[in-house]
Amino acid sequence: MSAATSPPMPGAAPGGRLGAWLQRGVVAAALMVLTAALLAGPLAWLGWWRPALVVPLLAVSALVALALVARLPVLPIGTGPAWGLIVVSLATGCWATATHSSQILPRRDAGSNLQAAIALADTGHRILQVPAASIGGPQILDIAGLTIASPAFYQVGDAAQPAVEPQFVIGPAAVYSLGRWVGGIEAMLILPGWLVAAGVLALGLLTTVVLRGWWGVVAALAVAIQFPVLHTGRATYSEPLAMLTLGAGLLLMVLAARRDHARAAALAGLLIGGTALVRIDGLREAILLLPVIALGALSGRAWARPLLLGTAVGLLGSFAAALALSREYLGSITGSLLPLVALGVATAGGALLVLVLARRGLRMPTTLARALPGGLALAVLGTGILLAARPLFLTVRQDARDPGARVVAGLQQRQGLPVDGGRTYAEHSVTWLAWWVGPVALAVALITLAVLFARVARAWTAGEGLPAWAGVLVVASGSTLLTLWRPGITPDHPWAERRLVIALPFVALLVTAGAAWLWRGGPEAWRMSTGARGAVAGRALACAAIVTLLLPSAAATWPHRLERVEAGSLLPVAQVCRALAPGDVAVAVDARAANEWPQVIRGMCDRPALSTTNALRNDPHALAAALDRVASGLPSGARLVLVSADSAAAITALGGTPQQVASSVVLEDERLLERRPDGVVPLPIEIWLAAYPP
Repeated sequence: MSAATSPPMPGAAPGGRLGAWLQRGVVAAALMVLTAALLAGPLAWLGWWRPALVVPLLAVSALVALALVARLPVLPIGTGPAWGLIVVSLATGCWATATHSSQILPRRDAGSNLQAAIALADTGHRILQVPAASIGGPQILDIAGLTIASPAFYQVGDAAQPAVEPQFVIGPAAVYSLGRWVGGIEAMLILPGWLVAAGVLALGLLTTVVLRGWWGVVAALAVAIQFPVLHTGRATYSEPLAMLTLGAGLLLMVLAARRDHARAAALAGLLIGGTALVRIDGLREAILLLPVIALGALSGRAWARPLLLGTAVGLLGSFAAALALSREYLGSITGSLLPLVALGVATAGGALLVLVLARRGLRMPTTLARALPGGLALAVLGTGILLAARPLFLTVRQDARDPGARVVAGLQQRQGLPVDGGRTYAEHSVTWLAWWVGPVALAVALITLAVLFARVARAWTAGEGLPAWAGVLVVASGSTLLTLWRPGITPDHPWAERRLVIALPFVALLVTAGAAWLWRGGPEAWRMSTGARGAVAGRALACAAIVTLLLPSAAATWPHRLERVEAGSLLPVAQVCRALAPGDVAVAVDARAANEWPQVIRGMCDRPALSTTNALRNDPHALAAALDRVASGLPSGARLVLVSADSAAAITALGGTPQQVASSVVLEDERLLERRPDGVVPLPIEIWLAAYPP
């Protein structure tokens, strides 16, 4: 089961150039994603994110990346498995492309990332300046309840020099903006599918170099058919980017550990630490590297120090960009970020203490060393069972005043559930996994995980050092544990499944590893005592394990195989843009318009846009007075246009004559709390406009 401790199977195909190209190619692709995100930090801050500058810089960076990866170590992969991985990854990309979503409106993260990428591509700036004169003068934003902010776009600056700061870190906007330059919005919408395809390839290669043979193809297929993976690959989420950078980083870490290669280790750390440039949660995986680095240093391995340095550089670059360009976002997630930072400090302190004590001659007591493998295996099994059993004794809640709690309460009311908006449903996170891979696969994965941790402990206590795959095991299992314990997301599905895009592939890799072990004979004592009959039984069990992984995953994904979420939503956007004349200033006067349209009108229609808060909308007299002040401050010839998306009633109440300019029905994901979603539901998109004053 371990390429680090077991020789290749007899008859395995020798490594060829194709396998080497794939390993180096997927690392180069991940480095280019990271490079684009790194370049975007200073360039977007300066307003220089322009094709004439960025494209040459990326071309030079590509040459540097190719030169770097050309000298990296690789492990032999047979030609057949290499072609199998290519077929699976290409099929993944084609499937995601053919069924891609069109999440244009910033209703959730995919639309928010798309709008941020459009603004970055078109203006060159990350922070979007809104000239005060264009919205009626600096006094306008002093009016209580009027703002240029909207969900995922924060108002920053002051009334004299207002600006909008997009949510999230800059990586997704930077990478997806490249699609805007190449082929417009359609190119942006299909780019995530090919990033997920590259991520599937990285995970398949990772499994292949550890398990050898065709097992990487099996694992890649198992990951590719998991619906949460496909779902993120259909839209402009951050997960496709993180899947590639993290997958390639873990692959490179295995290669570095096998060959004790310093340069490979440094690049692995850079990719894993730099994942925080595309998804702030990448901090978690970087922290989980610290105990691996400490154990590597104790073993005297050359890869430990460069892995630490690479990770530190990646993290420092990520947080420098986030502090400069995403400060409001960091402030909004302090409740989640500070515990991670505290975990990092505690982990670093613990690792340093272990190193100091070991260098002073302190050794693990013999009794503890003998008990460690079994104890660790039991701890893994106990933790898994405890997480799965949480619904029996625990109901996880958050502050009922949190905005997400109001969303949950509304969903509960519509679905006929007891209204308790503070519930996060986090105690059901293992059930969420079981929805997509089945309970049997989860059980097999847990047993395999316990066996692998016991093997790591046994190798360590025997003085053999860490197996090459130990770092992957620690990072992936730690990340999965933290995710299952606290998903930290509004628990409507399939939205919440985005949090499982590390946990679910890890289950697939564990089941595949367990199947490979059984196929090769299982425990040595079993092979010795059963002979040929045991070999046949082992292979039968291996096949059964793979079937229990693939069939439930395929069955769960089947209802979603042809879904195209929000396909057709470009049409109403185009209709709204055509209805707005040069000089118009739009103002959203109902809740849905305020939530979905200000940045779309600003970024795609190139018209100034204002929004109103709930408090102002609930006071008709104050709202009318605020609109009168805006209209009176506009330049001669400019027109204030009211925008409503819930109904025409908000415009009628202000004395306007609403004109419906868009009316479409698209399909959106079901939003369920207590069961797996199996389809999509209609989503009307309607827009009314009216000039103000009437």
